[in-house]
Amino acid sequence: MYPERTGHAPAARAVEVHQPTPLPPAVPVAAPLVPVQPGSIPAVASIVLPDGRVVTGYAIEPARPEPVTAKPAVSRAAVNVALGGVGFLAVCGGLLLLTTFITALTALITQLITLAAVIFGGWIAVQVFSASGHRDGGTTVNIRKAIFKRNHFHG
Repeated sequence: MYPERTGHAPAARAVEVHQPTPLPPAVPVAAPLVPVQPGSIPAVASIVLPDGRVVTGYAIEPARPEPVTAKPAVSRAAVNVALGGVGFLAVCGGLLLLTTFITALTALITQLITLAAVIFGGWIAVQVFSASGHRDGGTTVNIRKAIFKRNHFHG
């Protein structure tokens, strides 16, 4: 517990002292030499501060921001929507022509069927009504000369 709250004196503790272990000195490693082109060594600049100190160092060129690309006047989404509309109109025009062609073809087939029915029906009507008039090339039997005996025909 807490000795200052209970009023009891803390028990004596053994004090341990830890001595730091010295590290061996690091062996300096030479930095790798980077070949530099003779014309690319920057110029050394010296600046005199107001208190008289001289600071010498390489001149650093300020970072140049990336050139801002000009935004197009019309967004890509608007161009895509417009192109899609043009394509849709082209397809609709083609479909309109296709449906018009199918409608015309259907009307032509209907008229041909009607014409065939009228011609064939007229030919049949001519055959039916001309048969009741006279018979050409048929066999004529004179029944008056025939003899009937006991319901049998003797010609």
